[in-house]
Amino acid sequence: MEKTHHISSYCHIKDSRVSLNGNTLFISAIAEFSAFIKSASQHLETKYSKFYKMDNLSKMAFLASDVVLNHAKLPSDKENNIAILLSNRASSLDTDRKYQDSISEADNFFPSPSVFVYTLPNICIGEISIKHQLHSENCFFIFDTFDANHLWLHAESLLKSKKAEKVLCGWVDFDENNYEAFIYLVEENGTIAHSPNEIKRLYKS
Repeated sequence: MEKTHHISSYCHIKDSRVSLNGNTLFISAIAEFSAFIKSASQHLETKYSKFYKMDNLSKMAFLASDVVLNHAKLPSDKENNIAILLSNRASSLDTDRKYQDSISEADNFFPSPSVFVYTLPNICIGEISIKHQLHSENCFFIFDTFDANHLWLHAESLLKSKKAEKVLCGWVDFDENNYEAFIYLVEENGTIAHSPNEIKRLYKS
């Protein structure tokens, strides 16, 4: 009998709020993203020395993933075979603009390696993988809008082919002052059916 998969937990970051499984973990009156995400990371005791050096997209994706993976209570004595499938609309555009600003003027030409390293959206996957010691499959998709069907199909393929035991999926989009993260973990255990309709419902919740 073919195994069924479930969504065991999910996290939202939007409008200066961080929630896990629909329950608020942190909320702030601070509208500006950098100040909000710093306060959120301190409140949630995010322990990663490189966090404050990341670009905005990576900070948001990292924090949402950290909330979900910490809730999963992964064993620390073995490698966790967790794949990562993330997506967004703006790619790394917010960081691309900042890097372009550093090289656009001939008289003030000062390219920043620390900014340049984040001019690919999938860099956030690397930060998540380093923190949680993940060595499985990963991919970053660019869609016009959140595509639950695509993420569901790829997650099911990875699980059924046994290329991963669990899959961390979601949408992490950052463009200037507009930001949104929705991360969820798919595995055998859980109470929420892993289906496109359920993914869409949780995304909109």
